[in-house]
Amino acid sequence: MSDYSTPDHAPAGSTDQAGTADPATRRFLFVLGSARRDGNAELLARLAAEQLPAEVRQRWMRLDELHLPAFEDLRHAGDGFSRPTGALGDLLDATLDATDLVIVSPLYWYSVSASTKLYLDHWAGWLSVPGLDFKRRMGGLTLWGVSSCAAARSDADLLAATLERCAGYFGMGWGGTLVGRANRPGDVVDDEESVLAAKTFFTR
Repeated sequence: MSDYSTPDHAPAGSTDQAGTADPATRRFLFVLGSARRDGNAELLARLAAEQLPAEVRQRWMRLDELHLPAFEDLRHAGDGFSRPTGALGDLLDATLDATDLVIVSPLYWYSVSASTKLYLDHWAGWLSVPGLDFKRRMGGLTLWGVSSCAAARSDADLLAATLERCAGYFGMGWGGTLVGRANRPGDVVDDEESVLAAKTFFTR
């Protein structure tokens, strides 16, 4: 049973390496890392996703609702890492099932949110799961970033660099980062530059 959907107003996507792919084979996983539901980063991601072809399948997962366990580094302890179960296992499966992974995180202290960082930390554990071949399989994905900040867009440069370096380590395609300017909830829809950029972010 697939958790991906293709609603009438479907979000979908494209990148340098995936831009020529058949839209019907694309599976976008949007990982929502905001501490606020329907925050500006999420609104901007949904604006961008609305531009994608209807055939592109999408799944949206809100990290705060998954109640992920703290990351524990077991590389040099006991039996090490095993394949996770429960919500963390579902997140792993969804990550590897995607063709395009979109990290949606507002800017917190010039970097990603706590829940987003926890998700990325678990990648380190998944690298060591026997038989998972996590690094090679991640190399087939394209990584994108969507964020929002209250001040200058350049404040998100370190966030963007973090995601781009993650993509580089895994050999993933890098789609770039879409950053909106907003402070109070909903403000991003009034940022004309962000809204305009969102319309072509996944389809350029």
